[in-house]
Amino acid sequence: MDTPPDTAKQSPGLSALADTPDYEITFESEPKRLRVQFNGETIADSTEALVLSETRHADVHYFPRADVSMDFLRRTDHHSFCPYKGSASYWSIEAGGKSVENAAWSYEDPFDDLPEIKSYISFYKDRVTFR
Repeated sequence: MDTPPDTAKQSPGLSALADTPDYEITFESEPKRLRVQFNGETIADSTEALVLSETRHADVHYFPRADVSMDFLRRTDHHSFCPYKGSASYWSIEAGGKSVENAAWSYEDPFDDLPEIKSYISFYKDRVTFR
């Protein structure tokens, strides 16, 4: 079983990456335009999305906040913590009279060694449509 490093030993502002040499997070630019849709509405539309590749996880797309229609998102009280990225905040999506809870997340204040995802939002692929 994979166990994350003891987060109590982490330096303030730094992720557990330095203490976990077999764990890696990388970013690449998505070469094509991506759209996120929910209930017939375009929630995000970007030619500047990032692809985050992380050890033991499927690749995830992150969209610049400027390319997300924030009018469709409603912040929730849900939060999660990743010893490699930091604390994540969540949003539900509301469009056309339907909603999906905690469908988007963002590391608004990521660890200092992962500044690439600050001001980016990601979406659960099983709750929205990617085009």
